[in-house]
Amino acid sequence: MSSVRSAGRITVVAAVAGAVALAGIVLFWWLPDSTVELAGIVLTLGLAVVGVRVGGSIADSVFPGYDVAEVAVEGPITRDGGGGGLPSSPRGTGADDVVSEIERADASNAEALIVRLNTPGGQVVPSEDIRLAAAEFDGPTIAYATDVCASGGYWIASGCDELWAREASIVGSIGVVGSRVNASELADKLGLSYEGFTAGEYKDAGVPLKEMDDDERAYLQGLIDDSYAHFVERVSEGRGLDPEFVRETEARVYLGSDAVENGLVDELGTREAVEERVADRLGREDVAVEEFEPSRSLVERMGTGARGVAYAFGAGLAGLVDRGGNGFRFRL
Repeated sequence: MSSVRSAGRITVVAAVAGAVALAGIVLFWWLPDSTVELAGIVLTLGLAVVGVRVGGSIADSVFPGYDVAEVAVEGPITRDGGGGGLPSSPRGTGADDVVSEIERADASNAEALIVRLNTPGGQVVPSEDIRLAAAEFDGPTIAYATDVCASGGYWIASGCDELWAREASIVGSIGVVGSRVNASELADKLGLSYEGFTAGEYKDAGVPLKEMDDDERAYLQGLIDDSYAHFVERVSEGRGLDPEFVRETEARVYLGSDAVENGLVDELGTREAVEERVADRLGREDVAVEEFEPSRSLVERMGTGARGVAYAFGAGLAGLVDRGGNGFRFRL
């Protein structure tokens, strides 16, 4: 397939460039005036250069140099790629950017999609948006976990046809956590007091400068329980897993070698093995992969490379959502 594409691209470029050059010769060289002939030579050369560029563009559309697209989800999953609620957390790829690249790949000549995952998780809705985009791609989709595929990363993987990982990949963390800092005693020592003016009984539930009552705890726990039930439903439906089994994982993380045994991962393999699997699903001997990625500055690329596995353990699903700005941190 790759040799056919290459030959086709070369043929198209050569044909367009030759046609443009011939047109220049006919228009300028055959005219009797010597000045015109000289100008014609210059113009013909210029037209030939333009023809090569135009031919290259046509060749790219008719004979693309790839048949498989790859997008990467790296770092904490947030709407804009910021580090989420942890000041020290690294910057990741914005969910909107990832969705745009998947949609661009779907509109191109890509026949299959690889979603490369190296993320400890993130915010709920951005994770769901990426999952939906992968699920709606018109062709086979394979998620590939490199270092970490936890929580929001696993949520995204549930929208793909298969999930591959390495033996030492960290996979799982299907759970939810909510947290708040209780600074009420410290405020008392400093002579500070909290006085809230709210409309709605639970508007300031979780504010760190006041003690929570039982009703507020029950309310916030209910939000966490509902989100967890939604998480379990998404994973069990997308991955074909029993909901009770998903709950029994108790938000543990697993090495890839263990995850493939308990069914959280479909196959273990290298990147080359993933490409072979994609080729098999497309019914051909090999494939050419093109990475679709948004434009990013050098500083952003360096920041993304600073992720560590320890962050995945410490943050769980790392996107932090401030519920109404009241100090209660909600990680799904």
